[in-house]
Amino acid sequence: MNRRSFVRRRPFSTLLLILLIALLSWIWQERVALWAFPDIISGYTAKEYCSCRYVMNNPAEYCQSYVKQWLPTSGFTDDTARKRVTVSGMGRSNNAQWIGERRGCLLNP
Repeated sequence: MNRRSFVRRRPFSTLLLILLIALLSWIWQERVALWAFPDIISGYTAKEYCSCRYVMNNPAEYCQSYVKQWLPTSGFTDDTARKRVTVSGMGRSNNAQWIGERRGCLLNP
């Protein structure tokens, strides 16, 4: 009866299993940060666009290209009358509003 260990019989399967366990462990440790990630995309875009447009007084086209990311947003609204920007992406929505010259733009929850 030839008894070889599982590691010797299936070295690639063993390596993949170890990598999978390591990945799942990392995901578990970073679960809070990973859960917040979708908010970061829309929040960053709203705040930076608001600052670009209403604090720095740049044209809308320039600010659109300035905040463009590799992860696309699904909704974008620029309310110029209220100086308020709303951005949706990855299932979350955030808005930023210009408060004044001294305070700039504020990200609203």
